Amino acid sequence: MKKFRRLAASMLLLACLLACPQAVQAQEYQRLTNLPALYITTFDGASIASKTDYVYCTLVLVGEDDTSVRYDSVQIRGRGNSTWNLSKKPYKIKFPAKQKFLGKGYAKAKKWTLLANAGDKTLIRNALTSEMGQWLGLPFNPAARFVDLTLNGEYLGNYQISDQVEVRKHRVRIAEQDLPPADTSDITGGYLLEADGFYDGNYFLTSQKSVPVRIHYPDEDIATEQQAYITNYVNAFEAALFSDSFDDPDRGYRPYVDSVSLAQWYIATEVSANIDGFFSTYFYKERQDPRLYWGPLWDYDIAYANDYRKGDTTQKLMAEDGYGSEAVKMWVEQMWNDPWFARLVNRNYAAALDNGLVDFLLQKVDSLNDLLQQSQDLNYEKWGINKRMYHEIVLYSSYDQYIADLKEFIQQHTDYLLSAFAQKAPQTPTPPFAPDACYYRISNAGTATLFDLNAPSADGFTDENPPAAGTLVCAWESGSRLSQDWQITPVGDYFFIQNRLGQLALADPTTDPSSATENVGTQLVLAAPDSTDDRQLWTITPQGTAGYFNLTNLHTQHTANLSSGSSSNGTAILSYTTDERNATSQNRLWYITATATPLPDQPDAIQSVPEPDDYALAYNPQTQTLHFAAADPAQLRFAAALYDLRGTLIRQFQAADPQVVADLPRGTYIVAWTAGGKRRSAKFQK
Repeated sequence: MKKFRRLAASMLLLACLLACPQAVQAQEYQRLTNLPALYITTFDGASIASKTDYVYCTLVLVGEDDTSVRYDSVQIRGRGNSTWNLSKKPYKIKFPAKQKFLGKGYAKAKKWTLLANAGDKTLIRNALTSEMGQWLGLPFNPAARFVDLTLNGEYLGNYQISDQVEVRKHRVRIAEQDLPPADTSDITGGYLLEADGFYDGNYFLTSQKSVPVRIHYPDEDIATEQQAYITNYVNAFEAALFSDSFDDPDRGYRPYVDSVSLAQWYIATEVSANIDGFFSTYFYKERQDPRLYWGPLWDYDIAYANDYRKGDTTQKLMAEDGYGSEAVKMWVEQMWNDPWFARLVNRNYAAALDNGLVDFLLQKVDSLNDLLQQSQDLNYEKWGINKRMYHEIVLYSSYDQYIADLKEFIQQHTDYLLSAFAQKAPQTPTPPFAPDACYYRISNAGTATLFDLNAPSADGFTDENPPAAGTLVCAWESGSRLSQDWQITPVGDYFFIQNRLGQLALADPTTDPSSATENVGTQLVLAAPDSTDDRQLWTITPQGTAGYFNLTNLHTQHTANLSSGSSSNGTAILSYTTDERNATSQNRLWYITATATPLPDQPDAIQSVPEPDDYALAYNPQTQTLHFAAADPAQLRFAAALYDLRGTLIRQFQAADPQVVADLPRGTYIVAWTAGGKRRSAKFQK
């Protein structure tokens, strides 16, 4: 037994030595250019002839400081699909134990990829897209560290060390499943999925559109109940997307998607003109989270107009002209039929351009160009700069020409997308605004920040600490602040807009301007509610086809404007010029979105009850009686509700029944009712 334990300990020590990186003499291995050098030597010089069968090798990485680190018992095999058939081949390496192969800030993992970028004469399209994904805010973007690779003594060229797309910290960081799951296991996540046109691995076809969805994680060890859960979930998403109510915020597909990653992923796919963007689409689901998240971005070597099979893609959208399962493109095409998605893409793309996306990409191309100058020169001594390796559209005699071609495409294509996205939006005119019995949120078309109130602290106002008259109106990021909720009530041809907290009214305090086009810039405020005050009455004018509105004050004829178009919390909302730019200036364009929160204790209004032809609400101060009067009293068949100024319901009653209010304290009250499908309200003073 002791002999056995000594043998086991010796084997464990040997395994540790084989798994751990070891320093080697620097003079044995040298960098060939300014980049790190990677030397791989297979056991007995074995060739790498398979994408499934690994061969053992040693690996030596020479860093920028010329320090060499050796790894033993590493395995290597081929990878890729069509790229595996090229002369310059991509590889996958697997360490015997998890390694921080690229150092701090990168994954600790066994598996890494060596991308050849053979069909991309710039060598940087994958790296550039990863940088763009990070700039846009996608949570995982594959690593891009360039090296000069030598295999079994033969220099193979410039390669990119990158992550394997898998569930892991610094990769796709989602919850790891219990494998196999126990009875108490939560199988709602995480799942790493790919709409995969190659029909590889463990995949299923969606029930409606037959999209091939590969389950990357869990894979080999996935249990039947996990397979069934995620299959049913993706099918439910697709069914909602193609249902009659697909554009309904609650019953359609929106509850199934994370809007932030959806916009970022889609914009990156179109900016790069990735013709494979819908052929291979990664997405994932987290535990206890109902949304599908989109990304990571992967496989962009034939993007940016680099494949003659699709020709020049400068003036094309990949949702229409890219490769891939037609069903995957149908997902996005169906989303484009939803004005919400159109606004999401247009708003986020406009913001990306305003924040410097194009300059960022061009500067990143320049920096990668500088980094690779020596290595690309050596690479093309072996492979030829003007030889077609894959499906390149153009062949030049110098690397700098390929770089210039890429930069020209970025500039022209990003300009095109601005108009192309606008044209993809549903072209039906924005309908007139008709409020329901719920609160609304008013968000800016350019920044998505909301009408809100300047509060004494970042926590905002509350029911216990309501705003006072004179509180300034500002814009704030979307959140749970009740001060972002507004009640909108028709008053004749105008609208009376009250904040949920305190029921104070939106008002324009501007000193009388000489005309609607005079630029004043006074900040809007809250005022004690008075629906007879024309400073508190607003026209809500639909603009264009994307669901925008202008809010224009009756007294000043000025339009609500986001100061300088800033997205910063607390940015003032101003009384501003009304002119022809009302239809185009994002600072003056607003979305008005219904919340799921009804107005407090609303009576059960019967929408089918017609509105009387001639009627009025009257209050008799002598008898302290409130009553409706009509030319035909039989038409008074609607319900009404009486509120105080805080929005507290006092009573409900039928319009035909007079109401004695002698028991109420002195003050201002609101009566609200719905008839003929229209929400009405009026105030009276007791």
